[in-house]
Amino acid sequence: MSRSFAISSTLVPILIVSAFAGEFTKKLFVPPELGNFIVFPEGSEAFSVDGEILKCSGQPIGYLRTKDDHENYRLTLEWRWPGEPGNNGVLLHIVGEDKVWPKSFEAQLQHGQAGDIWVIDGADFKEHTNKEDRRVVKKVSSSEKPLGEWNRMEILCEKDAISIWVNGILQNEATETSQSKGKIGLQSEGAPIEYRNIELTPLEE
Repeated sequence: MSRSFAISSTLVPILIVSAFAGEFTKKLFVPPELGNFIVFPEGSEAFSVDGEILKCSGQPIGYLRTKDDHENYRLTLEWRWPGEPGNNGVLLHIVGEDKVWPKSFEAQLQHGQAGDIWVIDGADFKEHTNKEDRRVVKKVSSSEKPLGEWNRMEILCEKDAISIWVNGILQNEATETSQSKGKIGLQSEGAPIEYRNIELTPLEE
């Protein structure tokens, strides 16, 4: 029988580090704790932990973000839609105050559009040439798996560049980003979504 745990912003931070190929992989999500994260808005119950899975109900609108800033890293995570698919995303290089939505880059997870990049609240990059549209569409057709199956996203943030792979397929690249450091967030944007294996590997200098 699985047990569910409500999220508390007062949890003691937990970090598991393992050596891999000369680098150190940090498990940002270590069930059943979420001590590396802060939920916004404060007191939101959108996120909960069930066994090895981080669940997001989609309501209220907001996000779960890291307490610390990160730069020059490889972020990997898995996600799936447990029911009707919807909209969601991974927020990169969050800076400034917590609000809906903070200045950042969104690696899109919306069903059928995973890999698109959205600019939020003034964030920008070289390939975003159409200023009438905040979205830069992915390079190739969707590489998402059938609904209900786990997908894997890998995000490489190196200096002022961001590269995004969905299930091993390079879907998007951003260069000359307006910011190259900040917090990492997972959106709560209306539809239930589930995550697991959220890991961050700092790049070797």
